[in-house]
Amino acid sequence: MPTIEAARQLERDVMAVDTEDALIDILQEICARLGCAWFALSHHIDFLGAPDRGVRVHNYPEGFAHWFDQNRLGISDPVHRYSHRKAAGFLWRDMIMAHRPRPEDTEVLERARCHGISDGLTIPVHLPGEAHGSVSFAWTDPDTMPLESLAFAQSIGAFVFEAARRLADPVLPEDRPRLTDRQIECLMWAARGKSNSVIAQLLDLSEDTVREHLRNARAAYDAPTRIVLAIRALFDSTICFGDVARR
Repeated sequence: MPTIEAARQLERDVMAVDTEDALIDILQEICARLGCAWFALSHHIDFLGAPDRGVRVHNYPEGFAHWFDQNRLGISDPVHRYSHRKAAGFLWRDMIMAHRPRPEDTEVLERARCHGISDGLTIPVHLPGEAHGSVSFAWTDPDTMPLESLAFAQSIGAFVFEAARRLADPVLPEDRPRLTDRQIECLMWAARGKSNSVIAQLLDLSEDTVREHLRNARAAYDAPTRIVLAIRALFDSTICFGDVARR
């Protein structure tokens, strides 16, 4: 049975890895402790369209992985979508009961079962400025899943994902645009739906100055409109939803 003490030792081992092969060895050791067959660590992106933009390490069957990529499921996979709504790990069987499915979800889950990926658990990973990510472990026989598996995976999952990020070194938050304080102020009011003239009155600026701040902010984010600007700034936490929702 997996234990928290074993997870702590694995945490130390994970943070010391310096190659992907060493990380895979640890993931296989985790699988052995959990009695499962499969692991998948991934950003939730379309890897067929952007193969160098994120992290992915897995041992899923080649046929399933190929079908998954060909159908561009990195973003729309039901397990990935459900993890966007969770802060803690979850069992797939609980997701199926709680998640409102899409028509295509049945095919995804059935295709996985045909490849021996029957049931599993997922640990969400949310990091500002990056696509969502997750670490999953899956069983061919769900009846062999230990009761302690979720707590064990939760205790090690984030460390495993961080190790993979460090090894892959993708384009990540350090490269995010840096807006000035005034640009951020104008952006927050624009995200609340205020016009340039109203923002100018609120901040005691000229309308031309507000327009210039927002133009420069859009240029920094390569955003064609203020809506796209707000979305990209929310995505990397330059502003947060509380800033937008505040009355």
